[in-house]
Amino acid sequence: MAAPTPAERFHFETQGYLVLENFLSADHTARLLTALERAIARRRQTHPAGHKAVWPPQAAADLTQIHGAKSTRVLNILEDDPLFQELLDWPALVPYLHAFCNPEPHYHASDAIWEEPMDYANRSDGWHRDGSDNGYRNMPGQIPLLQLKVGYYLSDMTQPFRGNLTLVPGSHLSREELPPEDRRRREFFPGALQVCAPAGSAILFHNAIWHTAAPYHPGQPGRRMLYYGYEHPWMLANMAHWGYRPEFYNQKLTLAQRRFFHGFVFDPPEWRMST
Repeated sequence: MAAPTPAERFHFETQGYLVLENFLSADHTARLLTALERAIARRRQTHPAGHKAVWPPQAAADLTQIHGAKSTRVLNILEDDPLFQELLDWPALVPYLHAFCNPEPHYHASDAIWEEPMDYANRSDGWHRDGSDNGYRNMPGQIPLLQLKVGYYLSDMTQPFRGNLTLVPGSHLSREELPPEDRRRREFFPGALQVCAPAGSAILFHNAIWHTAAPYHPGQPGRRMLYYGYEHPWMLANMAHWGYRPEFYNQKLTLAQRRFFHGFVFDPPEWRMST
């Protein structure tokens, strides 16, 4: 049966997320994890603990957030390793992008998380929605799907309280706003779900679903994750696009991958309007 199945479509539409266990092979996942470890080591060489991403970036390492001795968040990862670029239009993912987002999806942004339990308590982010303008909050009424997020577990997350991605199923349909004091709460809301799945699993979710990272129980290992975001082709290019070098656009992208970006990022610009 072609992906996504009717059951998967129903689940995504009603719950706001979809878990695809073992979406990537064990070997593929291991290679991505090794590539991420190398990328983080390179980026941390010139930045001290506590460094926050710099905008506009002068180099890839500027788009790096260092939360502790080991915990790191890496932004704009496509150029860090060919494996990350390859995942941009991974063939098994494309049918889901077409079904849930747009027949001509555009890349929004990508980042990676390498987090150790000891650094979790120092993180300031809590419950939130994704998207520009702090989650498209100035849009009246129910927030539509403007950004499809895809998270990849690179570490085993089959048990809870390992920093798991945590969602409130169905909350993408809510017109109500969480008060700021509730967004900072570490405890879970009724109905919140920790996504427990093995390494290599993919989690697709709606930009408007309320989500956070679970805390860690003592003795649990840290989390390693990749995130890719996709949007509609008629939306303005995310500022993250300007963090890539011209050589990346003009020399590294495949012909198929070029379609994930606005034509004006190329030199010469590509005319994308139909004649």
